[in-house]
Amino acid sequence: MEALGRQALSRLELAGDEVVLDAGCGSGRITAALLERLPHGRVIAVDASPSMTAAARGRLQDVPQTGEGSVQVLLGDLLELELPERVDAVLSTATFHWIADHDRLFGRLRALLRDGGRLAAQCGGEGNIDALRGQARQVQRREPYAAHFDGWQPPGNYAGPEQPRERLLGAGFWEASCWLQPAPRRPEQPREFLSTIVLGPHVQRLPDRLRDPFMDDVMAVLDKPVSVDYVRLNIDATA
Repeated sequence: MEALGRQALSRLELAGDEVVLDAGCGSGRITAALLERLPHGRVIAVDASPSMTAAARGRLQDVPQTGEGSVQVLLGDLLELELPERVDAVLSTATFHWIADHDRLFGRLRALLRDGGRLAAQCGGEGNIDALRGQARQVQRREPYAAHFDGWQPPGNYAGPEQPRERLLGAGFWEASCWLQPAPRRPEQPREFLSTIVLGPHVQRLPDRLRDPFMDDVMAVLDKPVSVDYVRLNIDATA
């Protein structure tokens, strides 16, 4: 997904001296690429995960920077984020689909952006991992797994293009463009990738003794070679 994150970054027009919010910085890979685009600017990188912000700080301390304070990594919830100044742009990659309340999210981002500021984002969109989750669901319904998944819905707010556009305009953005992009991926180590990333929430629902057997059974029902049916939602908007 890093390549798609870089696509979102490439859509962000930057002169090089802006203040940019990296909304959901993760481990800081895209943040490092963003810094290269801002030789005279600053990045405020925010993530809700303590482990991710720690990883980002470790990665970014080794990135050459043009001046003191050119990157700041903060632990925080985007829905509650307050900054001492408005930013010139917002970049977000692989984050928005983890947030259920997009009305509140887009309203907060608009409040953080100066008038005329730009938002460029990429996240999971409508249809994302539907096929793979459908195959995994066959295993979830079996014993001894079924009781652990009773009434449970996997996380993910995967929207189509129209609803986010309407919500962005309703939040005060004067222009917004949203579109879906199929992005299938064949992971080199599919079992590890699925158990930690795509089906990580599923595995975490199970007691330790059932986690490996569950993944054994999932791998047995998947088509080979394993392909993850990613669909990304791209967002460009102007405040």
